[in-house]
Amino acid sequence: MSMYQFLKFEPILKNKIWGGEKLTSLLGKKSALKNIGESWEISGIKEAISIVVNKELKGIPLDELITKYKNKLLGDKVYEQFGNDFPLLIKFIDAKEALSIQVHPNNDLAKKRHQSFGKNEMWYVLQAEENANLVIGFKKDSSIEEFDFHLKNKTLLSILNTESINEGDAFYIPTGTIHAIGAGVLLAEIQQTSDITYRIYDWERKNAEGTFRELHTEAAKDAIDYHAKDAYKAAYSEEENSPSEIISSPYFTTSIVPLVGTLEINHQEKDSFVVYMCVAGGVTFQYEEQKESLHIGETLLVPASMKEFKIVAKEKSKLLEVYIK
Repeated sequence: MSMYQFLKFEPILKNKIWGGEKLTSLLGKKSALKNIGESWEISGIKEAISIVVNKELKGIPLDELITKYKNKLLGDKVYEQFGNDFPLLIKFIDAKEALSIQVHPNNDLAKKRHQSFGKNEMWYVLQAEENANLVIGFKKDSSIEEFDFHLKNKTLLSILNTESINEGDAFYIPTGTIHAIGAGVLLAEIQQTSDITYRIYDWERKNAEGTFRELHTEAAKDAIDYHAKDAYKAAYSEEENSPSEIISSPYFTTSIVPLVGTLEINHQEKDSFVVYMCVAGGVTFQYEEQKESLHIGETLLVPASMKEFKIVAKEKSKLLEVYIK
């Protein structure tokens, strides 16, 4: 077996108090679960390792693949930095109701408290219902004292920035940025491999057992970045049959690839695996005699050793392309 294979994984579906039905109805996930909030498309989280579902590597967990193929799968510099740990967690999220207002610690704090990576992440909106929005950052520079005052008086939203959103909107959420996905939003999330979340406010709602979910307000206070930004929404352009960068960070780079017809891909300059998430339409990846289809809501991992291949779209389609610079 070689590392010249397009890799698809079994989605890991997560039931959430705020989840809905769009992951099954719109993105084609197979499950009888109710309130599915997340589909973990590619995961190296220890308790939820992704398993290959296609071709000759079917049934093999991601961590075993990395242990065997090392830099051929991840890339030389990526493997040098992360070893046998897959550095990203790739998800689709369906928020039927709003997620909690939360924050993620940076690398130093996460390592100190949890022996984990921090959680820098980004969102790309696939679908948003009328008047859908999200919370991200502060309206203006704040402080731990002001935050504490509004938290205790249940007026936290008065100092937080709210963004109205539409299909195609994208946001980068660095560690320390307070945030919440609003109700009626379906999105793709790319993040560091971390499942550390400090829940700050959960809308006074109870879970199925009739109890409130745990809050982590004290832990959150010194994890929050209290500085406001001039703009939170990513500004980017689209060019047909060409990758256009949406977000470029030390942790991952994400581009949008609008497709019609055939696109010849050459990744010779990249020293990294590349992930493709289909966010509209459907395409076929081709390498020599190998073909692999990818439809909306599906994700594919291209090993670092595969540098040249084709993507064929018989209809107007869009992919997110993710790698580490």
